[in-house]
Amino acid sequence: MNVPFLDLRAAYLELRDEIDAAVRGVLDSGWYVLGGQVRLFEEEFAAYCGTRYCVSVANGLDALFLALKGYGIGEGDEVIVPAHTFIATWLAVSRTGARPVPVDVRADTFNLDPAGLEAVIGERTKAIVPVHLYGQCADMDAITALADSHGIRVIEDAAQAHGARYRGRRAGSLGDAAAFSFYPSKNLGAYGDGGAVTTDDEALYERLLALRNYGSVRKYEHDDLGYNSRLDEIQAAVLRVKLRRLDEWNARRARLARRYAALIDMPDLQLPVVPDWAEPVWHLFVVRSGRRQQYREWLAARGIDTLIHYPVPPCRTRAYAADYADCRMPRTDSLVDEIMSLPIGPHMDAAQVAQVAEGLAGLDRQSASG
Repeated sequence: MNVPFLDLRAAYLELRDEIDAAVRGVLDSGWYVLGGQVRLFEEEFAAYCGTRYCVSVANGLDALFLALKGYGIGEGDEVIVPAHTFIATWLAVSRTGARPVPVDVRADTFNLDPAGLEAVIGERTKAIVPVHLYGQCADMDAITALADSHGIRVIEDAAQAHGARYRGRRAGSLGDAAAFSFYPSKNLGAYGDGGAVTTDDEALYERLLALRNYGSVRKYEHDDLGYNSRLDEIQAAVLRVKLRRLDEWNARRARLARRYAALIDMPDLQLPVVPDWAEPVWHLFVVRSGRRQQYREWLAARGIDTLIHYPVPPCRTRAYAADYADCRMPRTDSLVDEIMSLPIGPHMDAAQVAQVAEGLAGLDRQSASG
């Protein structure tokens, strides 16, 4: 039995009748951009996250960029970001003209380490972007307390954390604003690209409505240098169907994560660490081992897919290396050589988890036997 990393087709098949009806409804309406489905999705997703407002956009990168831009962040400014994250976190900052300032991550959760923030905050610092990596919230109390003391913004990168909770509050409601991605593989995924910003800030909300639509909220009246970044009606209709199942599907992921934790017991393989205050949604199940490549090859030979999220820190990529030659992030540099993402998703079953765990144990047995 092969174990795919994520089965997106199974997700569609479970909801096929509802999704097909939703898509037909949009096609029958003849309205495909900034219509009723977008408005309803924004209302429903804001309510789900526990915020007053939601502005949908074309993708997750745009969501983070526009949130930063909406707060006036630009040339000459600095924005603090985690050293270990998908490069989109950094790209959004760079796109504004500001400079990403990396901070190393915690060795246990791999999220932004609040202890490293004070040393890099300066006169040009305008925001902190904590990433809720792998579906688990960063330590937001520590981050927001420091930000408040310096008068800087906190904008969550919640691209992997749809439904995650921090001390009972959902991701998306923990900072000044939050950026989400609805890329198909996300816990709440569209059938194409999509994104959104959630916030309680009415002024930001009003500005984002214009920025996403050529700087206009009334046709042919352009008050800002805007962009074309709009979630289309079909994707909004699909997301409305899937939002109603998000908590159920997140609960399925959590059961699989508990099953992994119960079955995997190897001294050289570190399981995910979950602080008491966190309720992750297990977008990814990331383990750590100095024998990562051996494990990956062993599992692949047995039909089990694994991935690495992420093998190269942004500051080491060609896009950034020249400007960050002195970047020293010891915890990030160590973990990127050891992390491995095991298959997980709402349409994976307990037998497949057992197969992955048995595969990992098989390599250990072979090594022990010589």
